[in-house]
Amino acid sequence: MSLISKLTVRLKRHPKRVVFPEGSDPRILQAARQFTSNGLGVPILLGNRAKIKSNAEKLNINLEHIRIIEPALSDEWDGFVKQFQGLRRFSNLNEKDAEQYLEDTNYFATMMLATAQADALVSGATSNASSALRPVLQIIPLLPEVSTMSSLNIFDLKDHDTGKDRELFLADCAVVPDPTSEQLSDIAITTAALRFHLTNKKPHVALLSYSSRSTTSNNPTVAKMKAATQMARKKALALGLPMEIDGELQVDAALDPITARTKKVDGPVAGLADVLIFPDLHSANIASKLVDTLTRARNYGPILTGLSKPAAEISRGATASDIFGTAVMVASQSIDHMLLYPTDNCEDLNEDITGI
Repeated sequence: MSLISKLTVRLKRHPKRVVFPEGSDPRILQAARQFTSNGLGVPILLGNRAKIKSNAEKLNINLEHIRIIEPALSDEWDGFVKQFQGLRRFSNLNEKDAEQYLEDTNYFATMMLATAQADALVSGATSNASSALRPVLQIIPLLPEVSTMSSLNIFDLKDHDTGKDRELFLADCAVVPDPTSEQLSDIAITTAALRFHLTNKKPHVALLSYSSRSTTSNNPTVAKMKAATQMARKKALALGLPMEIDGELQVDAALDPITARTKKVDGPVAGLADVLIFPDLHSANIASKLVDTLTRARNYGPILTGLSKPAAEISRGATASDIFGTAVMVASQSIDHMLLYPTDNCEDLNEDITGI
């Protein structure tokens, strides 16, 4: 069973509220209908009520059990304006300026997430990345022990050799342009933690480069990945997070056991990697789009990591199916791990690492 199918079954037992700032977009309407039709919770669509209803009617989409909020006319408006002014970053704003921010549905949606009026957020369908990310960065705090917000893409696909379902988590595909070793360490830890939370499997993390455990290269990027690997191992150990971490590794040696043996790359990650950490945003974004375009695998994200609340900043090229799957992922992220997997035993471990 695919990851999306497993999580859909579990989410039915613990339905959640997912807010979509771009509520009138046809893909959002289709994803919201699928979300509620499957009994996964309540989608919250923000925007002009008349436009949302008109677009839904054109698509023959039933809006029953889908909540529509027109921010400035909502019951939450006055309270949000006061709460927004109470945020340290915006404490100098007068009421009119605060209202101008909240007229942007991305800010209003983020306030809903921050105040627990929504369990998860999915934005970016029609906004550029900076517009969708800025409110989240400004309002939602980071998790304890984390200093970097990053992102990941989840590819839910079938292994071509075994025919079994396989999930790959790629990071960071959307946020940090040129991460330092310290930031890469954070990215590795938070990505692996989310993998465990969603799959209940021990993560195998590969920090990637064009070489595998080189002893001669003095390339600064190789050195960065080596340092990040050591930092991530120490951090995982200090925090008691069970995961296998190795680097620097070439991607073929990380993913394919035969290639790993041929290249004499051994260890617990070689050929078994399910979390891939890239040196920079260029390589991660290119790789994720290549996998998406060439394989047409189920692709969910980018999902933001390191935050205290579940959120995703999807691509403007996302399909309704991509958006639905991403909503399932972030909604499932808001379910406590022990509730998400109440009777299942994790492969190789029993620890809960949802605190990161």
